[in-house]
Amino acid sequence: MELVLPSVEYKDSFIEAVKEYQTDNEYPLMNKRYNKLSIPELETDFDSFVARERSHAEGENLQEGYVPQTDFWLVDSTEFIGHVSVRHRLTEHLERIGGHIGYDIRPSKRRQGYGKKILELVLPKVKELRIERALLTCDANNESSRKIIEKNGGILENIEKDPETGRDKRRYWIDIK
Repeated sequence: MELVLPSVEYKDSFIEAVKEYQTDNEYPLMNKRYNKLSIPELETDFDSFVARERSHAEGENLQEGYVPQTDFWLVDSTEFIGHVSVRHRLTEHLERIGGHIGYDIRPSKRRQGYGKKILELVLPKVKELRIERALLTCDANNESSRKIIEKNGGILENIEKDPETGRDKRRYWIDIK
C-alpha cells in the first residue's frame, strides 16, 4: 500500500470508486467532490482528468478561492482506496474550517484502517512541502475521523461552527517532525 500521484494506471479502479461515492448517502458533503464527476467523461478522457488533478499542485485549474494543493491517491496494488489533498497554505476559511489536509476513503473500504493509514502516509509528504504544523478538521460527531487524527498526533485546539453547514467542526494541529 502506498500514496501515489494521480495516474491513468488506476483508471478502472478509480471509476469504480467514483460510482461508489455517487451512490453513498453516509457522507453527502464529503462525496460532493465525486458527485461532480461524469463517469462517461472519465471513461473517455481519463488522461485529462489526471492532468488536471496533478496541475493543482502548481496552482493551475483550481476552482475560484482554492489554494495550490498536492493530491495523492492511496492504492493497494492496482486498487484505488482513497484520496488525500495537502493544501500548501491556508486561507481564512481553511484556517477556520478546512485545514491543510483533507482525505476520504471509498465507501467499500471504510472502517478497515485505511483512514489511519492514509493520514500516516501523508505526513512525510506534508513535511516535504515545508509545512511544520498541519491543521486538520472533522465534523464534531465524526468519531472515526476524530480517532484517526488523534492517533496520528492531532491535538484539539477548539470546536468551531461551520458557517456553510451549521455543523460543529473539531480543529486539530499536528506538529510535523
